[in-house]
Amino acid sequence: MNSKLPAFFIGTRYASLRSTNLLVGFISWLSMLGLAAGVAILITVLSVMNGFDRELQQRILALIPHMTVTTARNNALATQAQWQGLRASIEAVPGVTGAAPWLQLQGMLLAQGQAKGVLLQGIDPEQERKVSILGDFLSAGSLDALQSGSYAIALGAGLARQLGVGVGDTVMLVSTVVPLTPMGEFTRQKRFTVGAIFAIGSRLDSNLAYVQLNDAQRLYRLDEGIHGLRVQTNDLFAVFALGQALRAQLPNGVLVNDWSSSYGNIYENIRISKTMVGLLLTLLVAVAAFNVVVSLIMVVRDKRGDIAILRTMGAALGTIRRIFLVQGTLIGVIGTGLGLVAGIAMTLAAGPLVNWIQASTGVVLLSADVYPVNYLPTEILASDLALVCALALLLSLLATIYPASRAARLKPAEVLRYE
Repeated sequence: MNSKLPAFFIGTRYASLRSTNLLVGFISWLSMLGLAAGVAILITVLSVMNGFDRELQQRILALIPHMTVTTARNNALATQAQWQGLRASIEAVPGVTGAAPWLQLQGMLLAQGQAKGVLLQGIDPEQERKVSILGDFLSAGSLDALQSGSYAIALGAGLARQLGVGVGDTVMLVSTVVPLTPMGEFTRQKRFTVGAIFAIGSRLDSNLAYVQLNDAQRLYRLDEGIHGLRVQTNDLFAVFALGQALRAQLPNGVLVNDWSSSYGNIYENIRISKTMVGLLLTLLVAVAAFNVVVSLIMVVRDKRGDIAILRTMGAALGTIRRIFLVQGTLIGVIGTGLGLVAGIAMTLAAGPLVNWIQASTGVVLLSADVYPVNYLPTEILASDLALVCALALLLSLLATIYPASRAARLKPAEVLRYE
């Protein structure tokens, strides 16, 4: 008879976690549940980190320009006609999906007795679609309302909420540029109609507004001046190589910047946090695997008589070793399986649970002033699940080696002498 079959049968019996010794049974259950908890927590945390990474890429970094091409001094203006030749050269570079005129200003919005400083973007809605997915985040209104001469404005949801306005309401936009006239210094201001409201779920909702490019130029007396071009690429992480290619083609006095200068620290923090937290939680799984060692050692002590009888019946050392290898492996498989199911369930419930707590208690757990987004995003990656499960199974298998070897070294004569 194949010696592996009795080893598998007996190891399966021992792995049933039923023991006449209550302490042994409790430690066995504890080791299995500890492994399951470690796997579940690791999967949940990695999924949350993946969610932040995804939202940063698909929301914030999809809304802001991947790259900007400006004059050497960012406030030096040039006309759109002067940028046309450069724009054609930029769009001809492989990897660039579009370029649009770019005008960035600061202003003050007044409405309902409230005042709020804003970062104002002057855009051409038609060309903006080439470099931004702003239209995908509209909660009310349409970007088509931003027509030249209409003096319409698109506000972030947080900004609109603070000002107490909605689509169709008017706000006063005050220019931060104070021109000197024969009558003295007078601020320029103009009433704008709210034509659209966008909700990204980040701090951009509270400080960003869009107006039509020509309207911004007239209000700020910029004639036909723009700051430069916003450039969008087909690969967020190719901007570094594309930047080098653009710098080689563009004339001196033109600067090329990418998203890493403004949001690179956030992305890097998320990446580093995922790595560090993953390593720390891996230690939690390792501790759970150590419990498997303790559990098996106690099983070996509890089954000393059974092991001695098997040896006297002719069981080989390899058979005794395989019994406990099978037991430890089954504990690892069951614990990892339970952790996998629990981790997926916890990940799916994490976002709705945080939203429910915030809505029920009024406590803001995720503020856009601190985190990239004001909700808890999650994303389950099959690669993470495979990696975590493989790690847990490997540690469980390694944890069985010493107890199995110890069981195989028991001397039947010494054990049975006291039975």
